[in-house]
Amino acid sequence: MNLRDLEYLVAVADARSFRQAAAACEVSQPTLSTQLKKLEAELGVTLIDRRAAPLALTSVGERIVARARVILDQAQGIRTEAALDADAEGGALRLGAFPTLGPYLLPHVVSGIRERFPALKLLLTEEKSADLMTLLEAGRVDAVLLALPVLSPGLHVEPLFREELLLAVPEHHPLAAASGPVTPEQVAGTELVCLSEGHCLSDQVTAWLRQIGGRRREDFRATSLEVMRNMVSAGTAATLLPALAVVPPVAPAPGLVVRRFRRVPPTRDIALVWRAGSPQADLLAKLAPALVPGDVPDRLIVPLTSLGAPVRSA
Repeated sequence: MNLRDLEYLVAVADARSFRQAAAACEVSQPTLSTQLKKLEAELGVTLIDRRAAPLALTSVGERIVARARVILDQAQGIRTEAALDADAEGGALRLGAFPTLGPYLLPHVVSGIRERFPALKLLLTEEKSADLMTLLEAGRVDAVLLALPVLSPGLHVEPLFREELLLAVPEHHPLAAASGPVTPEQVAGTELVCLSEGHCLSDQVTAWLRQIGGRRREDFRATSLEVMRNMVSAGTAATLLPALAVVPPVAPAPGLVVRRFRRVPPTRDIALVWRAGSPQADLLAKLAPALVPGDVPDRLIVPLTSLGAPVRSA
């Protein structure tokens, strides 16, 4: 039994397909299948129910996969520890981000990260927040960017910045002609489009609407921020958009008007999260400040350290 055989087994458990698992492991399907049969023969048990469609693990297979994940995670930790000793700020770092943040944040911070960590190879994974937590707990990413609060135990939570949410309305909407910021009371009578279930931004906007007595549209849920931007631009919707989704280098959308809120605006707090005891903890702590955009105007982004947010472990 070797680590590669365990990687094949975990890949099959994740993909429920020999073909997809082989592609993920970058080997031929016959090679993967043969090695797994050898592993079963060595252990004297059947790990995979090949008659099931899609493939399924046997009960003992499920237990062994759980142990295999731990072993592979520890092996990756050994590799990481050795790499960090050789070059404390080099190697590859697997970073996860959710879809309403990653594509809009990276253009503001990548050049600074490259300047500060020229030997660091940043590998980005984009998934919804719940999926990012699963990847982090399984050791398949080194750290994730999440919206606070993060309540899972065993994690280090490094607060980064607070981002304003802005009202986006079509150019013919009454609030488009408003001079200056709008109030929550002015928005309460406008139904706002939200993202589909599973997006943390949808939960945040829904909670804010409850606070102000506002309403969300129930006849439609957008699948992405770009869909919402296009709907607003086309004159068929109003919504809240994160500041990073409307400031340069994002191109202005024709027909879309953005308004800030007076008094206490809706916001979201972003943190960098990693497993407590991670061998890359020192590097991640150094990286965290570089993930705070410094080029966004009008204090639409505020570092949480300037607001007194404590660094904590969940």
